[in-house]
Amino acid sequence: MSLPADMEQDEVAAREDADSPLVYRIERPVYNETSIRSQLLSRKENSTTFRERLANHFRCSSARAKAVALNFLPILTWLPSYPVKQYLFSDVVSGLSTGVVQLPQGLAYAMLAAVPPVYGLYSSFYPVLLYTFFGTSRHISVGTFAVISLMIGGVAVREAPDTMFLVSPANASNMSAVVDREARDARRVQVAVMLATLVGIIQFVFGLLRFGFVAIYLTEPLVRGFTTAAAVHVFISQLKYLLGVKTLRFSGPLSVIYSAKAVFSNITSTNVVTLILGLACIIFLYFVKDMNERFKKKLPIPIPGEIIIVIVSTGVSYGLSLSADHMVDVVGKIPTGLLPPAVPEFSMLPNLITDSFAIAIVGFSMNISLAKIFALKHGYSVDGNQELIALGLCNFISSFFQTFAVTCSMSRSLVQESTGGKTQIAGLLASLVVLLVVVAIGFVFQPLPQTALAAIIMVNLLGMFKQFRDIPNLWRTTKIELVIWLVAFSASVLLGLDFGLLVAIVFAILTVIYRTQSSKSAVLGSVPGTGLYCDVDEYEEAVEYEGIKIFHCNSSIYFANSDLYVNSLKEKTGVNPEHLQAAQKARKKREKANDNHNAPLKICVKEEHRNGPTGDSRTESNTEEVVYLKSPSTVHSIILDWTPVSFVDSVGAKAIKQVIKQYAAVDVQVVIAACSRVVLADLDTLQFFTGVMTTDMVFPTVHDAVLHCTNPRPAAAPANEPT
Repeated sequence: MSLPADMEQDEVAAREDADSPLVYRIERPVYNETSIRSQLLSRKENSTTFRERLANHFRCSSARAKAVALNFLPILTWLPSYPVKQYLFSDVVSGLSTGVVQLPQGLAYAMLAAVPPVYGLYSSFYPVLLYTFFGTSRHISVGTFAVISLMIGGVAVREAPDTMFLVSPANASNMSAVVDREARDARRVQVAVMLATLVGIIQFVFGLLRFGFVAIYLTEPLVRGFTTAAAVHVFISQLKYLLGVKTLRFSGPLSVIYSAKAVFSNITSTNVVTLILGLACIIFLYFVKDMNERFKKKLPIPIPGEIIIVIVSTGVSYGLSLSADHMVDVVGKIPTGLLPPAVPEFSMLPNLITDSFAIAIVGFSMNISLAKIFALKHGYSVDGNQELIALGLCNFISSFFQTFAVTCSMSRSLVQESTGGKTQIAGLLASLVVLLVVVAIGFVFQPLPQTALAAIIMVNLLGMFKQFRDIPNLWRTTKIELVIWLVAFSASVLLGLDFGLLVAIVFAILTVIYRTQSSKSAVLGSVPGTGLYCDVDEYEEAVEYEGIKIFHCNSSIYFANSDLYVNSLKEKTGVNPEHLQAAQKARKKREKANDNHNAPLKICVKEEHRNGPTGDSRTESNTEEVVYLKSPSTVHSIILDWTPVSFVDSVGAKAIKQVIKQYAAVDVQVVIAACSRVVLADLDTLQFFTGVMTTDMVFPTVHDAVLHCTNPRPAAAPANEPT
């Protein structure tokens, strides 16, 4: 069947139209801001009063109450429609796998927090249970984490050092004092619990105030450098447990150096049995993790290396009586059951405020960064402010049950996600696994050697140590982010994690200021026939218009860089109003001298090109007064391209007004192009358009400004005059 001839022609024409490029064609008058405001745009009148807006904001309705409840308890949005047949089996397998990993990590990270191991189990139960109801991520595993635990341990050791609990043995006056470990541990638990309370309050309040954006100040290079430094701290802190030597625990600046020195100075007292057992655990765990990584697509669930180590090493320790016969340090007493709720020791609050802020911010940063990774991978969204509220409630409420501060763990979250976890039902089941151990069989792990826990911690640090690979990558891509990484790492290693984090954040903010003060500026030229404007130094096709300089600087204009912007403008355009005014004064002086028949003046003209003045000066006779003049400027207009300008403050606005007046004094007009409506509103607020400054000098595009500048001076129009 054939189509009619006219239909075939229409089809061919349609195909040709589809293959032809899109054409941007428009004809309109040249607009400036005055004409735009009078002819094109008019602001919407807001008739709503402040009182009405306030009443509307606090108006209560059933729909609004439901929305607030769903936001505060995200579990209500997905649990009623939970697909049991599709998700339950995957969540059960994932929850059991994650719980098996969470159990030994809870015991191990309690040592980092300088509290008895059972408190790590408490911290692996209550917060995980609460996050199921309040969290928005479906895949992260909340609980103990090495970096946070180490920061807590540093504060606990500082507030309750061993020297505070030295007691003399009874009936042994000639013996040296020993540490009352029971009293020391009780005090450190109080410190850790109070820290969790403060961290929870800070995170909860930040969430209510919508401060989820604070995480943006912890850039990825900063976080990775900081966590790598934390890995160094953790590794050094575990050496004494691996070797079985007795040393004090240090905190504060240079603590990592003091700790390493203390361990190596006592290395001759290494417990050989402890070392052999610890190395065997490290080798086995490394082998298991390597196998899990290589065959992760073939294995239904990862091999639970940590729980195997815990069970086997506990059995070996109990069977061979390692604690009694070979002086191997073990976990010791693990109370059965949960502790009743208790009020934290608020008298410690003044000493812990600063540390609480650091732990709260780091914990939230770890949480939201990992939550966003999984949300992006699985196609859902997480709410940063609700995550702050969830973490705050987890830490605050749990602290009344003797827990320390928690956040999500990278290793456990990967286990929970890779084993098929679909929702936080998996996290709930993982917490129930920990609860079973605490309530029923905790006493079984009392012979567990501490060196096995140290091995678990050290092997789990491998992922963080691999972040050293960032250095060559950042060297090739961005030097500034490399410096941020190195500063975060060095400061955190040498000054401690709290001061190191503060130094890293301040340095990262300073790099932003540095970037705005070292912004790139250029003079733009037209690409003929396109309406596009590009850097004339970078592109051969870009051509300048005669008598017009188009200045572009990729930064905003505010107090920190307004002077740099003005100086760059004068340098790049090659038109300095101070020099032109000096030349005019010298010319008048010469004319006056000639009229008065004074000593002759020697006039030397100093040429100045686009990118700066050049020229040479000759030594003149001592009998003549020499005056150097600039050649009369051939530039009659300067266009400021404000496309990149996102804001202008009062200092920047004054600097621009001043430079426009300076150029006007030497008959060079300055206009502004491509200024956003937001910046224009700021300029109105700053009363920028007063006196000689009017909206007539502001144009919506660079091309509008060029057409305006060429129109009053047709004699100066270039050969490729714009249309």
